[in-house]
Amino acid sequence: MNRHYNMTRCLAGLCTLIALSAAPALAQDYQLSSPDGKLHISVYADNQLQWAVSHDGTDILQPSAIGLQGRDERSPRKAVSFGQDVRVSRVSRRSVDTSFPTPFYKKAEVRDAYNELTLKCRGGYSIQFRAYDDGAAYRLVSDLRRPFLVEQETADFNFAQDYPAFIPYVNDNRSGERYCYSFESYYDEIRLSQMAPDSLAITPLMIDLGQGKKAVVMEGGLLDYPGMFLLQNHRPDSHSLQAAFAPVPTETFIGGHNRLNLIPSRRADYIARIDGPRALPWRVVLVTTRDTQLADNDMAQRLAPPCRIEDTSWIRPGKVAWDWWNTCNLTGVDFKAGMNTPTYKAFIDFAAANKLEYIIIDDGWSGLESLTEDLNPDIDLEELIAYGRQKGVGIILWSSWRNAAKDMENSFAHYSRMGIKGFKIDFFDRDDQPVVRAVEEMAACAARHHLLLDLHGLKPFGLQRAYPNIVNYEGVKGLENAKWEPITPNGPLHNFPRYDVTIPYLRQLVGPLDYTPGALKNATRADFRTNNDHPMSQGTRVHQMAMYTLFEAPLQMLADSPSAYMKEQECTDFIASVPTVFDETVALDGKVGEYILLARRKGNTWYVAAMTDWTARDLTVDLSFLPQGSHQAVIFSDGINADREATDYRKETRRLTSADKLTVHLAPGGGWTARITLE
Repeated sequence: MNRHYNMTRCLAGLCTLIALSAAPALAQDYQLSSPDGKLHISVYADNQLQWAVSHDGTDILQPSAIGLQGRDERSPRKAVSFGQDVRVSRVSRRSVDTSFPTPFYKKAEVRDAYNELTLKCRGGYSIQFRAYDDGAAYRLVSDLRRPFLVEQETADFNFAQDYPAFIPYVNDNRSGERYCYSFESYYDEIRLSQMAPDSLAITPLMIDLGQGKKAVVMEGGLLDYPGMFLLQNHRPDSHSLQAAFAPVPTETFIGGHNRLNLIPSRRADYIARIDGPRALPWRVVLVTTRDTQLADNDMAQRLAPPCRIEDTSWIRPGKVAWDWWNTCNLTGVDFKAGMNTPTYKAFIDFAAANKLEYIIIDDGWSGLESLTEDLNPDIDLEELIAYGRQKGVGIILWSSWRNAAKDMENSFAHYSRMGIKGFKIDFFDRDDQPVVRAVEEMAACAARHHLLLDLHGLKPFGLQRAYPNIVNYEGVKGLENAKWEPITPNGPLHNFPRYDVTIPYLRQLVGPLDYTPGALKNATRADFRTNNDHPMSQGTRVHQMAMYTLFEAPLQMLADSPSAYMKEQECTDFIASVPTVFDETVALDGKVGEYILLARRKGNTWYVAAMTDWTARDLTVDLSFLPQGSHQAVIFSDGINADREATDYRKETRRLTSADKLTVHLAPGGGWTARITLE
């Protein structure tokens, strides 16, 4: 080979290298599998970052775009772009199999096992992918030190077929502001292609892949960033969802129900401000092969930030006697019941007699614009706190978010010194970046003053692990909706029992729910009526009792009147005995929207419960989860006439072993529940 040819070849190679370095990014594909090898993530890093997910031969997500677009805050013409023209500078992988304690949860410990792929990309960002046996997740991580504004985040979910879905729409927005919402939704059971154009949905949103397999789109680890809504993506020939986010408000006005909300009247052209290096929230697709895997799933806990409270010994989960649902209806007393000191002393007496940890004083104790001024003169808080202290019962106070945010440090310090144990904070009704940041600030402030929080007008987003003094969230069509349920010629407009056996699989995936169960005036579908002051529930008495085991709530309400519970002491004794946090959970059987059967353990005692929709059914309870030995069981089941008289129930006590199998009958809208203790 002559020297001239050799030099020509070298020059050509050098020109090729220069051309490659100046050209758009070359396609780079990466693969990641779950620990069990069944779930696979494919990552395509080229002109547009994309991911795809499959599971055991089933295509879950087809290539779906990932990205972020924004601008430098100080130099607006300087664009910030993640996920386009991708150039990967470093690839790292790791496998993790660990666990962490969860003392305020449905189990004492959570296992966290996954394989992770991290791509560090030019342009000041990385992206982390995790493959779990039961799902796939990714998050963008900004390495930029200068502040920038996120104009839009791209998170698409392109499904392989036009699957049926359970879609929780933002469909009862009364404020008129697109992103103002209480995060309470029934489920539209339709195909992806039938999703209403431009209508927002909240997460978790479930897709039925057929043959028992389900996919659920959700988010995790939300901090200082707006929550994720979902829209139908109208790409041709696609069955796709795309993320949408509330822009940052620039102006707000006081409005909404009783003027309790801060409603944005103007929003910026960006969704978030990022101050420096940080991770964005996780985008998640759960994949399960049995519905019971949804009823006992820990993904939200795994992806949440770890606990930030050094000493949690003061956090006391428990049950609450609550005034609002029953409108303080007391009987057999010698005073006018209402929002006054004698009424709440009676609530405290009831809580103490039944070993309930708390009472709540709901809306009406404080002024409309302050937590410390214009207080209700009929309620002597200091007297009630002292009375509760004598009886071993703590008091929790209601507040709107708007009021609680005013002079929060001084207000929380004041009521903590008085002896108040926590606040039920209501009417957030937004999850844009300022609200999400404000919730974290409120949780930290409450923790400093040893105050519990029950947050309404929000759904959980992981903060309850970082701040376990957040003992519950609402974000659910709870029992309060029975007070205003529309009645049609065919009965109630909404099917409450079906919703009750849907939320343990979907809404409960992201965290606890303040459903406020415990109605003792129970009705069949034909007998149900709306009555604000004397409300009733759809379904049987034991359907309501089963909720205390099935619904996760470290702070759990007893919604009915103390007078009603005292007249039904047998049921009350059982309800009061069910813990609100557990050491172990076992999902035994169930199908989304039809029925659920689940067991939870606290110490040596198991609590087992089942509920059904309006379809009567027989279930087999396999007790092989019990340890060896003889157990005593207290069992409540639907009475033989519960299909006609929903309050009918049967109680029995019997001995059981792990070899036993029980056949239980559930009436329409029925339930079954048991407490099983090792002898």
